[in-house]
Amino acid sequence: MAAVKLELGSLDKVARVVKLQGFVNATEAFEQHPKVLDGCSDLMAEVFGDKGVHARSVFGAQSLRGNLPIIIDSIFEVYS
Repeated sequence: MAAVKLELGSLDKVARVVKLQGFVNATEAFEQHPKVLDGCSDLMAEVFGDKGVHARSVFGAQSLRGNLPIIIDSIFEVYS
């Protein structure tokens, strides 16, 4: 959200959150990927209310760049 705010100048210019996509750095046996992304989904709902309801997908990976624990891509619709 910091990147969105920096680009737009204000989060008030967000019309809605369209989609989140998460990549979770996990072992092969880990099966709780959706729970890892729940925190981000909850934050979007808290910040944007009904505009924060979104589609999402989450995938497990055995390695991510920089050994990051999670990478989240997001798509926002903005007011023009």
